[in-house]
Amino acid sequence: MYINITKKIRLNAVQILALGFFLVILIGAILLSLPISSMSGKSTSFLDSLFTSTSAVCVTGLITVDTGTHWNYFGKTVIIILIQIGGLGFMSFTTLFALLLKKKITLKERLLLQEAMNTFGIQGLVRLIRYILVFTFSVELLGALLFATQFIPQFGIAKGIYYSIWHSISAFCNAGFDLMGNFSSLTAYSSNVTVLLTVSALIIIGGLGFTVWSELYNYKGYKRLSLHSKVVILITVILVLGGTILMLLFEFKNPNTLQPMGPIDKLTNAFFASVTTRTAGFNSINTSDMTVAGNFLTILLMFIGGSPGSTAGGIKTATFAILILTLISTIKGREDTEVFGRRLSKDAVYKAFTVFMIGVGIVIVVTMILSVTEAGKSLLYLLYEATSAFATVGLTLGITPGLSVIGKIVIMITMYLGRVGPMTVVLALANRKRKSTYKFPEDKILIG
Repeated sequence: MYINITKKIRLNAVQILALGFFLVILIGAILLSLPISSMSGKSTSFLDSLFTSTSAVCVTGLITVDTGTHWNYFGKTVIIILIQIGGLGFMSFTTLFALLLKKKITLKERLLLQEAMNTFGIQGLVRLIRYILVFTFSVELLGALLFATQFIPQFGIAKGIYYSIWHSISAFCNAGFDLMGNFSSLTAYSSNVTVLLTVSALIIIGGLGFTVWSELYNYKGYKRLSLHSKVVILITVILVLGGTILMLLFEFKNPNTLQPMGPIDKLTNAFFASVTTRTAGFNSINTSDMTVAGNFLTILLMFIGGSPGSTAGGIKTATFAILILTLISTIKGREDTEVFGRRLSKDAVYKAFTVFMIGVGIVIVVTMILSVTEAGKSLLYLLYEATSAFATVGLTLGITPGLSVIGKIVIMITMYLGRVGPMTVVLALANRKRKSTYKFPEDKILIG
């Protein structure tokens, strides 16, 4: 019996993106497992290398070995390159090399870019990629200059410059990786306003989305902004300010977090906690010392995440906005979801609810699995870990380094699903959408 094995395997856009991220993760894991990557000069276990590479490419920040003390400068450089590729998407770098080599961007490549950048169409995509790359490197350079004012006096010129560039990239890409050592993140800088506000600014800029910044760059008045940009900016402001106020209320009298601080430091750290929980993963106060209310608020903010087409994760601000707007419209008895004098399509509403339910489902399933593999751990800690992995945040209550082998594998898969996107993964595995030629009779189900 003859089987034709020469038949070409055809992959659609989302499948190529999902596979591309996986290959970058694998290459990173191989490099990190080599003796030349570790401070000790010995090979790192492939599981820990794969975990670190997955966390870097998925711009999460969860780690099983300390980034600052375990890896040497070669390993740290590999990690930051993986973060940059993961934050911008490997298709952006493919386009960059094509532009440098003056190669023509084909229609297929434009369709891939559309999927990768989560835009509405392919018109002006190459120009958008150019803008994204220039904008990204410019913002990261500015962030590095601000960090340098603090890090060079502390670490010296060479190390200070390296740390400044490294942390600027990590913050802009919402990665949450740091080089401070001993899993301490930025707790040593809880009273350094310059460092905390610079990190916060980079996180917000990276998490708004490149489409929004493109419109703001060409700003011609509030009315000329797209509905997408208006909604994203509004929800971001509400979440940041609301999160700051609630974090202040929950942690104000906590002797282990905000209580010992002065008024300015209290406000700065509450603001920082509100910003970084939305997929960045840095922390200036010890997360395990926070109140239950503070940790639960963190879980909610992590799950929502940043905005579409950005370096951030989560279900995204636009998805959250559509859910809330649909709820409001339903309560008001409106047939359609409405905002700013515009009506949203049913397709957008269905997709938002699909992303939300897939996200909830992943977090619940992962939490249940961890409750078995990590026996003895608090449910809050496990839910926190699962949400942090799915939303590619990187915050933890301290259980990541002690995860079992199965627990590490589960968290790696969760980070991958969270970065590639629930909808992308589902579409990558599903067959082409088929339009039905018939409809079933309409009927009713009692609700409530």
